[in-house]
Amino acid sequence: MATCGEVLVKLLEGYGVDHAFGIPGVHTVELYRGLAGSTIRHITPRHEQGAGFMADGYARTRGVPGVCFIITGPGMTNITTAMGQAFADSIPMLVISSVQSRNALGGGRGKLHELPDQRGLVAGVSAFSQTLMSADDLPQVLARAFAVFDGARPRPVHIEIPLDVLVEPADHLLPGRPIRVSRAAAAPTTVVQMATRLAQAQRPLILAGGGALAAGAALAALAEHLQAPVALTINAKGLMPADHPLQIGSTQSLPVTRELIGEADVVLAIGTELAETDYDVTFQGGFKIPGSLLRIDIDPDQTVRNYLPELALVADAEQAAQALLAAVQQQPAPQRQASWGTARAARLRQALAASWDQPSLSQTRLLKTLLQTLPEVVLVGDSTQPVYTGNLTLDMPAPRRWFNASTGYGTLGYALPAAMGAWLGSSAVIKQRAPVVCLIGDGGLQFTLPELASAVEAQVPLIILLWNNHGYEEIKKYMLNRDIKPVGVDIHTPDFIAVAQGLGAAAEQVNDVAQLQAALARAVERNKPTLLQVDQAQWQQAVHD
Repeated sequence: MATCGEVLVKLLEGYGVDHAFGIPGVHTVELYRGLAGSTIRHITPRHEQGAGFMADGYARTRGVPGVCFIITGPGMTNITTAMGQAFADSIPMLVISSVQSRNALGGGRGKLHELPDQRGLVAGVSAFSQTLMSADDLPQVLARAFAVFDGARPRPVHIEIPLDVLVEPADHLLPGRPIRVSRAAAAPTTVVQMATRLAQAQRPLILAGGGALAAGAALAALAEHLQAPVALTINAKGLMPADHPLQIGSTQSLPVTRELIGEADVVLAIGTELAETDYDVTFQGGFKIPGSLLRIDIDPDQTVRNYLPELALVADAEQAAQALLAAVQQQPAPQRQASWGTARAARLRQALAASWDQPSLSQTRLLKTLLQTLPEVVLVGDSTQPVYTGNLTLDMPAPRRWFNASTGYGTLGYALPAAMGAWLGSSAVIKQRAPVVCLIGDGGLQFTLPELASAVEAQVPLIILLWNNHGYEEIKKYMLNRDIKPVGVDIHTPDFIAVAQGLGAAAEQVNDVAQLQAALARAVERNKPTLLQVDQAQWQQAVHD
């Protein structure tokens, strides 16, 4: 007899799930009955928040949902922060939890791990949350979850299974077949209208976001045909190659880039929220789109948020970009201003290059050393200074290789477990697993430092690049700039090298480019994580000299 928990694992295998992140508990052991004999690899974090961040990083490199098995009550409260980050960045995540037996739901009887309403708890960080009231409903609920991942704006989904349902006989549900949903194609009439506006534009421009990652080839061809500069959000870095002459980076928050956007007479925004953390990282306001705005998004609601469009198209970004390219190519050959397109983009890049201050240049040198030494590297960032700088100064050669928690929800401690998930998921994107570097500060690392033990246990050879400035320096600066006496920001800094070695990882100090290059070469040869500590003051002095 196969229980509902065992059948769930089989059905997940049918949907292509090959990793699950979770911490076993008395309320989830029935899920593990079927796991040992399955093809799904289980990864055990040291905190359920880590499970969620691992699933997030896995989904970003792999392009499929990350799956978590989570205990009732405290497990669910622990994972909500990770769900919030994934929700903000439109990352697919399937969180499967236990819950009290059906006759005890909402009873307030003081049961182990009892919450009044788990579904209500996660309502704001999930596309939907559903209680499985019968094993018979399992195929339909899973189909609904994957319909969101496949056909809508991907976000976390929560399925909770009562303890008595987990042990229900469910043999009759085997073998189940996965139900997959195709994304919406572009409406032909609107495509033609948009193509006409773009073809007639004298100064077209494209704003592309993380929702358009699969549309890179079509968008590059469209930009070349239109001679339209392309600005990328932080989650879209690499959508167009770093050296493409029309690619203008992720600097929409800076005055010189805003000036260029202000000159555009038609702006195509595709797969982007046009939200604050991509277009106003200084949080001073002032971002404007004076030209005609055309918006493409998989989410109907998002097409009219933040900035109202002249035309909106609800569709899959890749299909829409391909249809738009074909339609534009049918239009009369555009007559662009000679000073627009590649010429205007080149002037912008020159102006940006001349604007970076010394700390930005030294931090960019750090990031470029990583790229030059490890050309296939995936960079997973936390909220820390080199990541803030790289969001502005660094362009990537390919998508899904730069993402971080400094935008959107903006949590600390994300990078270490997310980088671990990214390494586990990278094999589907790159034939040989690419090296993954976690970029994190000393404050952020203390949020999730125990996950270093998880990486050691799972033999995940992460490289943790620790930017150590001995406290919460960015918040301290913010306080001082507002004439607030700093409180709570000068925190104790442990001996991270000793701690990392105690957890089973390799660790060493690096303070200049040559030392970093040599340490990276050693790190990629290991089958365990390596922590490389960079002291901010020493690095900036060495690079400046």
